[in-house]
Amino acid sequence: MALQQPDVFGHYIGGEWTDGDGTATFESVDPATGETLATVSRGTPEDVQRAVSAAEAAQEEWQALSYIDRAEYLWDVYHELRDRTDELGEVVTRECGKEISEGRADVVEAYHMVELAASNARRPHGDVVPSEVASKDAYMRRSPSGVVGCITPWNFPVAIPYWHMAISLVEGNTVVWKPAEQTPWCGQIVAEMFADAGIPDGVFNLVQGYGDAGNAVVEDDRVDTVLFTGSAEVGHRVDEKIGGRPGRNACCEMGGKNSVVVTGEADMDIALHSAVMSSFKTTGQRCVSSERLIVHTDVYEEFKSEFVDLAERVAVGDPLSEETFMGPLADADQVEKFGRYNEMVRGSDDATVLVDREDLDAEEIPDGADDGYWVGPFVYEVDADTDLAPFYEEVFGPHVALVEYEGDVERAVEIQNDTDYGLAGAIVSDDYRELNYYRDHAELGLAYANLPCIGAEVQLPFGGVKQSGSGPPHAREVIEAVTERTAWTLNNSRDIEMAQGLSADIKTGDD
Repeated sequence: MALQQPDVFGHYIGGEWTDGDGTATFESVDPATGETLATVSRGTPEDVQRAVSAAEAAQEEWQALSYIDRAEYLWDVYHELRDRTDELGEVVTRECGKEISEGRADVVEAYHMVELAASNARRPHGDVVPSEVASKDAYMRRSPSGVVGCITPWNFPVAIPYWHMAISLVEGNTVVWKPAEQTPWCGQIVAEMFADAGIPDGVFNLVQGYGDAGNAVVEDDRVDTVLFTGSAEVGHRVDEKIGGRPGRNACCEMGGKNSVVVTGEADMDIALHSAVMSSFKTTGQRCVSSERLIVHTDVYEEFKSEFVDLAERVAVGDPLSEETFMGPLADADQVEKFGRYNEMVRGSDDATVLVDREDLDAEEIPDGADDGYWVGPFVYEVDADTDLAPFYEEVFGPHVALVEYEGDVERAVEIQNDTDYGLAGAIVSDDYRELNYYRDHAELGLAYANLPCIGAEVQLPFGGVKQSGSGPPHAREVIEAVTERTAWTLNNSRDIEMAQGLSADIKTGDD
């Protein structure tokens, strides 16, 4: 069923829809056609302050509910996400440009996370910990942080918000959410779902807008925890502002410069399939996308020939078509960045361009979509010891380096680790010793064997090391970021006995 163009969107604050304090608006644009999808009220720092006030006022009453009562609101959202998967998947595709199976998968991943969070309400919480003293009971309890600020990206505009918010809410926190300005329609739908579920006023709040609104979330000391997913540049600023401030916490999942290692023992079909999926799915616009393919010299020429052939032929087109593999880039800024990094490679003596589809032929662009943000794959080969910036910096597009290596898997892992990032990576090999070496030495938060380096599942932690992440990982592990732990010890005796043999005798001058 075709979706109707929505009306002007606003914010959801304290249980009410509002245009906010400002008069400025911005547009949601279909990256495939350049068509305006919606006009949206641009949130101000004052709107954020009102949202935080609403969240702060609602938190105590929300926390007083049982886990199970809080989860009931999420179950309503879960069923709506499942019932409307195809419809909402089309909205995702229209607003952020990824092809339709990815649009649907974004919604599926969202309801998987809601299911995980809501079902966790009926599972055991806390840990019983043995005490040194037999008469003592000791255990761990969790309590909510309070107000959680969520700042989410455009490339997973439904899934990642629920990564942040589903667990936060079930754990007893209230939420202020600033979605990406590129995907406000998705933000509107997520907010409508919470409103339809009847979530109490102020428990969930949405402020649409740009970086000034996100910065207001970070700057407000009443926001106890900030959950951020996005670029390393912005994430590090968030971390710097909040790091070391008593009573506040930031959990940031940021970018990567990810690799797929193909050893001399690789199955070539798996290697090629994994490389194409890792490099070009979502048009390379995943934080876990691979921008480097590190291939052993014994199979390099075969791999290069076949990968280049696939990159030349991979289907770019209408993201709503089931026949499309790559849709457009998200916006004009992404196109400019992609072109800038490609030009660095073209102008370098270190690199050889193998595929250059930055400017697509006219027949590759869908009819009526000349104003879209269309590009194809860009592939080059380069030596591992290059100082070429695109080999080390995240491009966030279908921009891929091929690197030949000699020797053992140790050399491949050395090349992979030679970056400031450490988010995701994969190895393709039929030798379990190579797989185990990679597992033990690759500096990554997410590692895959004989698979693409994309495809996270919500029941696993999601986050990186080095400059790719700070704080606990996202997805399942976000519970660590949005709760405080208390070690509770109860004495069951009439006497006081201390651990470590510490004397409990009270001595006075009369003794």
